[in-house]
Amino acid sequence: MIILKSEREIKMMHEAGKILANCHKEIAKMIKPGVNTLAIDKFAEEYLANYGATAEQKGYQGYPYATCASVNDEICHGFPNLQPLKNGDIVTIDMVVNLHGGLADSAWTHAVGNISPESKHLLKITKESLYKGIEMAQVGNRLGDIGHAIQSYVEAEGFSVVRDFTGHGIGKDMHEDPTVLHYGKPGKGVKLREGMVITIEPMINMGTWHCKIDQNGWTARTVDGKRSAQYEHTLAILPDGPFILTEQE
Repeated sequence: MIILKSEREIKMMHEAGKILANCHKEIAKMIKPGVNTLAIDKFAEEYLANYGATAEQKGYQGYPYATCASVNDEICHGFPNLQPLKNGDIVTIDMVVNLHGGLADSAWTHAVGNISPESKHLLKITKESLYKGIEMAQVGNRLGDIGHAIQSYVEAEGFSVVRDFTGHGIGKDMHEDPTVLHYGKPGKGVKLREGMVITIEPMINMGTWHCKIDQNGWTARTVDGKRSAQYEHTLAILPDGPFILTEQE
C-alpha cells in the first residue's frame, strides 16, 4: 500500500534530509587515502547525534552500523571497517537519518585521491542518471518512466543497471511501497501521485549488473570484480515537480 504524505510529514522529512545532506558534505571533506570507513561511520553517528538525529539503519534487521560503506566492486551494504582507503579507490557512503520520526535516505560515491578516467566516467554517468530519473518524477508519470530514463542513459554509455536492489517509498518506515526500479519501460508501472515520497538510487556497474553476497549476509558486490557506483536522493512528488529532500546544493 502506498502511503501519501501530508505537507507536515514532508516538512519533517525535509528537516531530516537537510541534516543528512550536510553530513554527506562533511564526510566528503574526510575522504582521502589512509582514512578508514569505520572512522567515517563513527563521525556520521556522532554528527547526527549532535543534531538530535539517529541513524535509522543501525539495528535494522541486525545491521550493526550507522552507515553503509561500499568500496570499489562493492555495490551496496558494505560494512565499515579499519582497512585504509587507497589512492584510486571509490567509496559509496549510504545512510538513513531519523529526526523526530521524519526519515531521509541518501547515498553518495566519492573518489579517493586520484582515480582513473574510467572511474571518473562511471561516477559522472551514475550521478547524471540519478537526476535523469528525478526529472521524470512528475505527477501523472509512471515509475517505468523513471526507470527507462536511467536505463537508457546508462546503457548508452556502456554501463549496466543493477536489478537486485531498488529504490523505494519512505515515510514512517525506511522501506515502504512502491518499489522503484532503475530500469523499465516508459508508461508502465505505478502512476505517480502528489504526496508520494520515494528514493531514486541507481547502482551502476562497469561490467555486468549481476551481483553476489558476501558471507556477512549483507554486502553485495559485482560478480566480475568491476567497479560500482551509486547516488541516491529522497524526493517528494509535488504538483510543481519533484522536491529533493536530501539535496546537497
